[in-house]
Amino acid sequence: MTAGGHDIITDFRAARSQIGLVPQELAITPFESVWNTVSFSRGLFGKPRDDAYLETMLKQLSLWDKKDSNLMTLSGGMKRRVMIAKALSHEPRILFLDEPTAGVDVELRREMWDVVRTLQASGVTIILTTHYIEEAELMADRIGVINKGAIILVEEKAELIRKLGRKQLTLHLQKPLDAIPPSLAKHRLELVEDGTVLHYTYDTQGERTGITALLADLGDADIRFRDLETKESSLEDIFVDLVRNG
Repeated sequence: MTAGGHDIITDFRAARSQIGLVPQELAITPFESVWNTVSFSRGLFGKPRDDAYLETMLKQLSLWDKKDSNLMTLSGGMKRRVMIAKALSHEPRILFLDEPTAGVDVELRREMWDVVRTLQASGVTIILTTHYIEEAELMADRIGVINKGAIILVEEKAELIRKLGRKQLTLHLQKPLDAIPPSLAKHRLELVEDGTVLHYTYDTQGERTGITALLADLGDADIRFRDLETKESSLEDIFVDLVRNG
């Protein structure tokens, strides 16, 4: 196994220099300044001094105005930004992010997503662990699902949604039904909301959705609807199904 073309056993120092890690727990010296912290981290990997690079990085992370601040004076969100800055200080090409947005506010989380996207665009490989499914759906190219400590699936995001996603047609009826007529049993409809709504689930990969036949059968059964809408499975829906059935 290699990292950046370097064997992780026989050439571990060079391999390690290609990797940055942002752990879930805050691991910073509280009495140092932001600038000294990231400068020291860069030096640990034998990188030559590059104040211009560190300045650019701190500005991207909205830390430049805090560069001389003592770490103990920073908020939790700012400290988490410093953790990312430390991990990036030696210009790694592989970055591990262990729940980097845990416990931060929504605005800060979105700013950190922007940083991750910038890193992706620059060619950095990012391995992100997160409990925020929205985070994975917005940023990931490839998804791995872990359930009870075991990896149950690894798949390209687009392919995962294509293969396991479903679409649901919701029909809001003009008059409530007491039960679904036998003539509609083949469509496997679900009657909800006191008989005022019908759900029809269909396969996104199927050649035919069955919607045309359903609407014809509804007309034959004299069931009228006042509105309809469709909804496609989100990554969160797929995740819940995988974990529940795994």
